[in-house]
Amino acid sequence: MSPRCDLSGLEICRDPYVTVLTGAGVSAESGVPTFRGENGLWKSYRAEELATPGAFARDPVLVWEWYDWRRQVCAGTNPNAAHHAIAQLDRGLSRFLLVTQNVDGLHARAGSKSIVELHGSIFRARCTGCGRLDEDLPVPLEAIPPMCDCGAPLRPDVVWFGEGLPEEALAKAFEASRSCDLMLVVGSSAVVQPAASIPLLAKQAGSSVIEINPDATPITPFVDMHLEGKAAEILPTLVNQIL
Repeated sequence: MSPRCDLSGLEICRDPYVTVLTGAGVSAESGVPTFRGENGLWKSYRAEELATPGAFARDPVLVWEWYDWRRQVCAGTNPNAAHHAIAQLDRGLSRFLLVTQNVDGLHARAGSKSIVELHGSIFRARCTGCGRLDEDLPVPLEAIPPMCDCGAPLRPDVVWFGEGLPEEALAKAFEASRSCDLMLVVGSSAVVQPAASIPLLAKQAGSSVIEINPDATPITPFVDMHLEGKAAEILPTLVNQIL
């Protein structure tokens, strides 16, 4: 066992309540590209220009063309060992919650059930008229923009720039952070609020916090353990110790 994965220095109870917070780094290890920044350009557009209510109101076809491309990219990737290790925790513990900032659906495909999606999912759509959720849109889309049976256009069920996180999802994440025995922060840059505050709330409540990331982040000085490296390499060993 690698010394960097040794949890003997932490007091972890039997069958602990574990909360996992994941960010883009977990998906990147499956080949999901970062859709923001220079490497995320699509037809000369930045994500910040397309993922907004205003952009959708001006040109829903353009926005849906971008999301159709993103959906196809994500559908062409597979869950990695980190996704599967987190799903193993979900199955093996009596109390567990996964809080993810990712919208690619890879955690669900790996078998995780107890999931809070802070930013939604690009594989769901929400009607702009009646509010109905649609989880069965084909990949690629058959029509752009997709329409609801009520006649109104659907929009991706994701949180856009300028929109607040779903109150229920955020409340569940905060409650878990205050109640869990152990929190794993995996592949998160820890800079996007309010998700970045979740590990600090857990620490303040007395939870042990372990960060798995190739790089240091703003929360690194405050966690109990920072494991430097790829989540797909570290998490399977870590999970075996927890279980």
